Amino acid sequence: MAEIEVRRSARRTRTVSARREGDRTIVMIPASMSRREERRAVAEMVAKLDAREQKRAAPRSDAGLARRASELARLYVPEAPEPASVRWVTNQNSRWGSCTPIDRTIRLSHRLQSMPDHVVDAVLVHELTHLVVSGHGPRFDAIVSRYPRTDEAMGFLEGVTWQQRREP
Repeated sequence: MAEIEVRRSARRTRTVSARREGDRTIVMIPASMSRREERRAVAEMVAKLDAREQKRAAPRSDAGLARRASELARLYVPEAPEPASVRWVTNQNSRWGSCTPIDRTIRLSHRLQSMPDHVVDAVLVHELTHLVVSGHGPRFDAIVSRYPRTDEAMGFLEGVTWQQRREP
């Protein structure tokens, strides 16, 4: 277990915070906190930091992506046939996802792996909808809009795309 340093502060009255500096975890607590409260707060903050680091470090799996696609299909695109495969790919740098309806395969760009869950979900719903409607007409839009965060996710992706175009 890495070293844990607890810093008490008279200026801190209620909040507890933590950060990592190399292999040390620094937890800042109010000076008035009891030893028992300190033990609980330190354990909670270390667990939160560990969970955050694990989530960032572990890339999403193909199996997890396929499970999420099934869940989203059930909720938002029940008329879609079950995809034959749903997986991450590294050869899509100009698209966020693609679907081949004839063989029911869905591929998402690995660039989405570090993006918020609602963004990945919106792209999955978009590609699942292509299993029902091949184009991007009114029927397609009606199905895709069932996912409540579609507009927010598409705005996020537009911002990412805009930023990428600006970078040399």
